[in-house]
Amino acid sequence: MSLLGPLLSCSSRCLWRAAPRLSALLRPAPPALPAVLAVGKKDFIELPVLPEEELEEQFVRGSGPGGQATNKTSNCVVLRHIPTGIVVKCHQTRSVDINRKRAREIMREKLDVEYKGEFSEILVKKKESVLKKQEKRRKVNENLERKKLFKETVAANSKPGNDTV
Repeated sequence: MSLLGPLLSCSSRCLWRAAPRLSALLRPAPPALPAVLAVGKKDFIELPVLPEEELEEQFVRGSGPGGQATNKTSNCVVLRHIPTGIVVKCHQTRSVDINRKRAREIMREKLDVEYKGEFSEILVKKKESVLKKQEKRRKVNENLERKKLFKETVAANSKPGNDTV
């Protein structure tokens, strides 16, 4: 028997049963949990669970640049959440598997915004980043104004008629 346990089923993806020695991060989450933790750059965000039976998935041809690679392959994933009617279309890469994963991540984020509204962690973080950008822009404008006033003062004092020492 291997470390990860026997093979349960195999399709395009292989499912493994977790051994008791694996850490809690590698074990599959129980189906009754109300939220999934998504890994961000700095911290974790709780996103709603996305049951597969609530999704309708289609594979269509993508659009945009790419020529024959785009026009002949159906690697664009269209997900529809049946209870809410939210539709997500993902054609970020040429890989169907990666597009499926990214479409589900985007769907979870949209459902979080749908369920929590303005108190969604995603919207809160977005507002914080907008405020940080505005504050940074304000400071830059203040510094530019100070430099402009300083140059005007230096130019006024260096005129030939001003001999103040």
